[in-house]
Amino acid sequence: MKGGILMKVIVVGSSHGGYEAVRGIISEAPDTEIQWYEKGDFISFLSCGMQLYLEGVVKNVNDVRYETAGHARSQGVSVFVRQEVTALDPGEHTVTVHNLDDDSTRSEHYDKLVLSVGAVPAPLPVPGADLANVYAMRGRDWAIRLKAKTVDPTVQNVAVIGAGYIGVEAAEVFAKAGKHVTLIDVLPRALQLYLDEEFTDTLTQTMREHGIYPAMGQGVKQFTGTDGQVSGVETDAGTYPADLVIISAGIKPATNWLKGVVDLDTRGLIDVDAHQQTSVPDVYAVGDATLVPFAPTDGMARIALATVARRQGRTAAKNILGQPMTMPAVSGASALSVFDYHFASTGLKEGTADQFGVKTQSIFVTDTVRPQFVPDAAGNAKVAFKLTYDPATKRVLGAQIMSTRDVTANINAISLAVQGKMTLDDLAYADFFFQPGFDRPWNIINVATQAALLGKTTTEAE
Repeated sequence: MKGGILMKVIVVGSSHGGYEAVRGIISEAPDTEIQWYEKGDFISFLSCGMQLYLEGVVKNVNDVRYETAGHARSQGVSVFVRQEVTALDPGEHTVTVHNLDDDSTRSEHYDKLVLSVGAVPAPLPVPGADLANVYAMRGRDWAIRLKAKTVDPTVQNVAVIGAGYIGVEAAEVFAKAGKHVTLIDVLPRALQLYLDEEFTDTLTQTMREHGIYPAMGQGVKQFTGTDGQVSGVETDAGTYPADLVIISAGIKPATNWLKGVVDLDTRGLIDVDAHQQTSVPDVYAVGDATLVPFAPTDGMARIALATVARRQGRTAAKNILGQPMTMPAVSGASALSVFDYHFASTGLKEGTADQFGVKTQSIFVTDTVRPQFVPDAAGNAKVAFKLTYDPATKRVLGAQIMSTRDVTANINAISLAVQGKMTLDDLAYADFFFQPGFDRPWNIINVATQAALLGKTTTEAE
């Protein structure tokens, strides 16, 4: 309610941030008039769940979502699919809506507006990018098309451009489907933005063993083709056969239509304040098209994660409802599996500290998940852990962990430590449970911080 009058909120975009903004408003002010717009024909698809669908863990592509249009409508939300918001007039408090089904255009008034416009795959401006069988890996439509290619007998060689999370997921999907996969990236190491070399060396070897050839440190020059269909990828170091190319080389904010209307930075990201409000009144922005407070540096960073977008969406909802809330600083925690290995990382690491202008020091620890008397066959395994901290203040800045056992939840403790500005002394003897069926008497976090306080840089299980 606004002054006793029913408030109208328009939410643009149905992914993580938009979904959370809608849920936040409904849960606390169910009488609010909400219009929810999605230019596609399907709301709330989760691209982060695409690998589970492509590998058959989730059978129905329509299940890879938070919400359905029918359920949202049953709670009073007016859901519009295949309707694209194309313009914003902050002075009039209106948006222009283009109906993609009948090509009509109309104006809609809002009291509050939430922009969850997200990002789109960054195009690769090279010759041959318009050839058939050059795909992306983002969104439901691409998921359906990629699924068909996993069982297409004419596709034997797959080239994946970009070795971040999405690219590695794509590479693993097609390797498991029996295809020969080449993973190409201009950076020297796969997953370089998430893990330091001690971890990526192991994962690179694992990918090789499963039929993925890592062509790292190579820039794509062109896609070659025959009869209009892609047949290869030429880089500055070689040429690789490809019946299918999947581009996952970064994303760009979908904000061109907002230029000159709200303040954008040089990358096209929307400037927002601590309450997720843009440079114009009553307009909020959340998700991959914004920056967020970054706990390790006490500054801002771009972190395109669902967890971040959902916190932004809830923050925007609270402020729209007159409940002042600032967006909490985040550590950027994330996790992934690469064949038998499970890893997670959070905060700063040696490989990313320079871009933030932060001096760091690290301790690298190898141990076993459970006491050494527990055999591997009973669930024991080696674990690697790297803790990064400020050498002057001993403040914890980030960590990485990896094992063939799933120990990724340990990274949540480090995220809290980073956000709470804890130091090595705070963690060295912190209380973590012990039971031989689960872990060691000293948690690996204890082991690492105790070793770091002794001035060590590496340590192995004792």
